[in-house]
Amino acid sequence: MQLSNTSKSNTSGLNWHFNFQNIMPNKVIFFVIIAALLSSVTRAQNNITLSQAINSAWANRKNIQAGKLDIAIRKLQTTALLKKYWPQLSFEYNYLFNPILQTSILPIGIFNPSFPIDATKAIQFGTKWSQSADLILMQPLIDQTVKAQLKESALQEKITGASQAQTEYELAYTVAKSYLDICLQERQIQVAAADTARTWISYLLLKEKFNTQRLLKSELNKAKVNHNNTLQKLKDAISQLVEDKVYLLFLMGRPDIEKADFMVDTAFYKPGRDLRKALLFQKDSIPELKQLELQGKLSVLQVQSEKAKYIPSLNLKGHLGANQYSNNFNPVEPNSWFGSSYIGIDLKLPILFGEDKQSKIQQLHQQEIQFSQQREDKSAQYTKDAFTANLKCERVLEQIQTFQDNIELQKETIEIMRERVSEGQETASALNTQEAELQSTEAQKAAAEQQLSLYWLDYLKAMGQLGILWK
Repeated sequence: MQLSNTSKSNTSGLNWHFNFQNIMPNKVIFFVIIAALLSSVTRAQNNITLSQAINSAWANRKNIQAGKLDIAIRKLQTTALLKKYWPQLSFEYNYLFNPILQTSILPIGIFNPSFPIDATKAIQFGTKWSQSADLILMQPLIDQTVKAQLKESALQEKITGASQAQTEYELAYTVAKSYLDICLQERQIQVAAADTARTWISYLLLKEKFNTQRLLKSELNKAKVNHNNTLQKLKDAISQLVEDKVYLLFLMGRPDIEKADFMVDTAFYKPGRDLRKALLFQKDSIPELKQLELQGKLSVLQVQSEKAKYIPSLNLKGHLGANQYSNNFNPVEPNSWFGSSYIGIDLKLPILFGEDKQSKIQQLHQQEIQFSQQREDKSAQYTKDAFTANLKCERVLEQIQTFQDNIELQKETIEIMRERVSEGQETASALNTQEAELQSTEAQKAAAEQQLSLYWLDYLKAMGQLGILWK
């Protein structure tokens, strides 16, 4: 009996050749099916790198596109504020019918000595019909409120941009996690395929002994159970891989989610390397911290805006118009139009707004302190998360190495026990027990690898170094 591994690469599947004198044709078919199944899963039509997956998610996800529209809207609002410095030109027209004319009391005694000095007379002014057409031009010269609004709007753009960056940061983390799940799942398929082949060999060995009436049926059943478990593990791993790939395509905003036939690149996944590098904590690379910093600055600008409300504004104002007065309805009656015009300086000095200025400014100062404290607290949390994730990664790396060493030893033990079982020097029960223990150790290693990938991503995220995944 001979077993040889002819696998040429980690991605081309596992091809095993067996040499048993008594293998039946259906058993040969079993291994052909496994090899074909692995080949169909692992030989994909195209490769998708993590950088491509993240950039595709940013380009296609609707919530990211909606966030980009928010930034565009903010920029348009800033552009609109700039036009407040432009000349403001307006045209006004009125055509009025005055059924009751305004009456004024004139002191006629002052103008005519023939009347008593205190004599008065009621006189109506105006005409039944009147028109006015006015062209008014105002050019702002000094207006601190507009200047303050421009500064606020520009900072609001940056805050919206930081909020968008935080959304992209979280999406990149989710995509990276999904991508790593696929990498680990492909490894699990390779392990499950090897386990399936190994348990099948043990089963065939014991079945040969059972056929010669040298083994109890119960021991053969245990070997079959071990093999069934590994076979189901292989099927579950393949199914999970397809599910993980479909989810990644969803995150990428790809409509062709049924075409999950792609390969992933595992070259970027070097947790041990990144931990040894002692990456620097980059606060400016964490959008959430940047957003809190900008919100604090916004409170400062809002204080300036409140104070700017009480600063005088200066405008250049001009007027050109004409008025018509007539007792008849005739808009074009000759000699009834009279022109008017002026140009001058318009100065406004606000005195009372009906607001509590000091209370409003005090509130804004409190908000500034609040954002500063929130940023300090969040920064300390990121530092703590990075330190904790680093410790967890170191611990799990040691666990994985221990599991790997144990797996190698258990595999060697199984090979020895097979030979001893075939020679009658070891019981089938011991071989079945060892197979089950190996499966348990591999399951523990798989769980540890899953934990390591999450801790590694958490470490990069907390350090502000998540960008190394797509740069």
